Amino acid sequence: MTNLDVSVQAAVRHFWLTRSTQARRQAQRGVQDQGARSAVTGGKQMDGFVELTRDVLLACGIADEEISFDSRLELPGYYRPEKRWDILAVADGKLIAAIELKSMASSFGNNLNNRAEEAVGSATDLWTAYREGAFPTTPKPWLGYLMLLVECEESTHPVSVREPHFPVLPEFTGASYAERCQVLLDKLMRERLYDATCFLMTPGESAPTGDYREPDADLSFRYFEESLRAQVSAFQQSRTSRRS
Repeated sequence: MTNLDVSVQAAVRHFWLTRSTQARRQAQRGVQDQGARSAVTGGKQMDGFVELTRDVLLACGIADEEISFDSRLELPGYYRPEKRWDILAVADGKLIAAIELKSMASSFGNNLNNRAEEAVGSATDLWTAYREGAFPTTPKPWLGYLMLLVECEESTHPVSVREPHFPVLPEFTGASYAERCQVLLDKLMRERLYDATCFLMTPGESAPTGDYREPDADLSFRYFEESLRAQVSAFQQSRTSRRS
């Protein structure tokens, strides 16, 4: 895809616009959510990234009907019957890719702990189900995880840790929530729970423009996209060989 940075910026701008619209509509209805929760309870703020990822899949030759992004998003698990993902590519009866798209804008401590548990649990559940034959064995599915974090004083300020019995790992000592998030996404990929992860940060004042930054080049959207493209290209070559 050309102008990838522009496309990511548009997805970030959609995130801010949707949050603003949801908060305004809830205020007009007299709904009182706590803190910034009013901006997220309506969902859809990550739809810009859904469309962007869908465009990547389409550009690689995956047909529109082989992409699920609004419905038919459930996959079987091992520890639970099913799990709903944010976007799937399923072609010729094979799971090609499953992707999670998440954001955090407030209550960073609780939300980051929840996200960590969800990310590890979802991947472990899927890979165990894959091992047990829930999905065809070839090709191995591709898992991706993207996080958009709002950059503010709360998310970038060093956070203390509690060590009543044993010390935490050194990478968490004096780390901010943003740094903890970066560590999480890096480890999810290094431990091969996900094939690629992406970490984006966007300051609140970037709402009209969609400005963002990528603290780690290995967690950039370009790397994320290239990894997904490689998976789809391998599948397309295999599909062509089977049909010839």
